[in-house]
Amino acid sequence: MSSIKIRTKRTQDKTHIRILIAHPMEHGQTHDKITHFPIPAQFIRVLTVTCNQKVVVSCEMGDSAAKDPYFAFMLKDGKAGDIITVNWLDNSGNTDSEKHIVK
Repeated sequence: MSSIKIRTKRTQDKTHIRILIAHPMEHGQTHDKITHFPIPAQFIRVLTVTCNQKVVVSCEMGDSAAKDPYFAFMLKDGKAGDIITVNWLDNSGNTDSEKHIVK
């Protein structure tokens, strides 16, 4: 099961895209409550969103984003049948990808 949930809603000539990613987004300064050892940093470094294989959003992130980050934006000229793809890469080398067809 993917860690990414994508929802889209079309309005006239725009598509509202909402993305929720299940990710711990640890910054490396938190300590385990039982062992008191630091929890290793694990955060999304690169997020890429494409529409029909064309990059529409690409961002480099740091360790300051909250756990399970949520992103929302408007895509101009979106149409029914467009394929939205979301990819992320974290600092540990983990990746995930999810596709969504705009209805």
